[in-house]
Amino acid sequence: MQADDAHSTPNAPSAIRHGSQPPGSTIGMVGGGQLGRMFAVAAAAMGYRVIIFTESADSPAAQIAHETVVGDLHDQAAIDRFAQQCDVITLEFENIPSATIARCCEFAPTYPSASVLAITQNRLVEKTTLRDAGLPVTPFCDVDNTESLILAGHALGWPLIVKTARSGYDGKGQHRVESADGAGDVDWNAAAEWIAEKCISFDKEVSVIVARTPDGRCDSFPIFENSHHNHILDISIAPALLSETLSAQTREVAVQAAEALDVVGLLCVEFFVSDNEIMINEVAPRPHNSGHLTIEACETSQFEQHVRAVCNLPLGSTLQRTPFAAMANLLGDLWGSSDKAPDWAAALTDPGISLHLYGKSLAKPGRKMGHLTITGAERNDVAARVSGARSKLS
Repeated sequence: MQADDAHSTPNAPSAIRHGSQPPGSTIGMVGGGQLGRMFAVAAAAMGYRVIIFTESADSPAAQIAHETVVGDLHDQAAIDRFAQQCDVITLEFENIPSATIARCCEFAPTYPSASVLAITQNRLVEKTTLRDAGLPVTPFCDVDNTESLILAGHALGWPLIVKTARSGYDGKGQHRVESADGAGDVDWNAAAEWIAEKCISFDKEVSVIVARTPDGRCDSFPIFENSHHNHILDISIAPALLSETLSAQTREVAVQAAEALDVVGLLCVEFFVSDNEIMINEVAPRPHNSGHLTIEACETSQFEQHVRAVCNLPLGSTLQRTPFAAMANLLGDLWGSSDKAPDWAAALTDPGISLHLYGKSLAKPGRKMGHLTITGAERNDVAARVSGARSKLS
């Protein structure tokens, strides 16, 4: 398809919503990070061509894609050059400009849609949408100054987590405010919109990844139990230790969230679990760090499932191959200040460990550089072995 043809007869989502894209088609991926990289690996294995649209020629996904279009994600000419080559388009990160995705949709079916991004790029809109759909979310208020924050504290109870409504992940753009005395410490000029959320005393944090096709078919992966360090995911274990009843409820709510948002592709729903109840913390319409262990642990990985979903193919089995699996993130901190590579051979002395590196040339503290995964029959064993392997790296 040529760009001029696309302008004259754009493919409206309603006209192409239920079409399938068989292997041999070209999938466009907006974003060139590690999620795009692992998606491209899965897509290529299924016989698809993958074109990456990224701002860096040496991004992790660009290193292995069939073709890369390098350009500013706001540049209409670059968007058109990319999108006119694609049969279907998806993305790896929700903070891509929604206008970019809307433009892509003029050339090929694009999932998730610009309307989904408009919701999930704003925490306040996201929480309101999910609450209005009848789903359990953490209590929240719209705030924009010290006075409104104090009122929110009276309504919700202290302490509060104050977040910028837009941008921010892995703890960025967040402040814990213990009482009204600290309400004035927030730099309100740092963002145009803010949300205050009740600080939840939770027993554990879990996440569910849901796949949804253009014609509305859904399936979910086993529930991942997550632990964090400095607001960054540290270790995930599957399945989470939850009762059978609560597990079923958690997966059901995650599917309802995907349907309420009309997501096509993947949606990760993160929950707080407290006193045998669940509350949605946040969602992400894409593959998720906690789901990386599905590459080894499940009959279908989250990345293959992403391919299947956006191409409107039958969804794959999400069953775990072994009773338990664990994943440990590898951050740039492992390289230290010497730029000496970690001791990969030491970690791999355990033959059950799988190593995934993302092709990033510059290691920075807190930057996700890769992960380790292991599967096995005992929960405590897989957790100890993946942690032990990581500790041998430095």
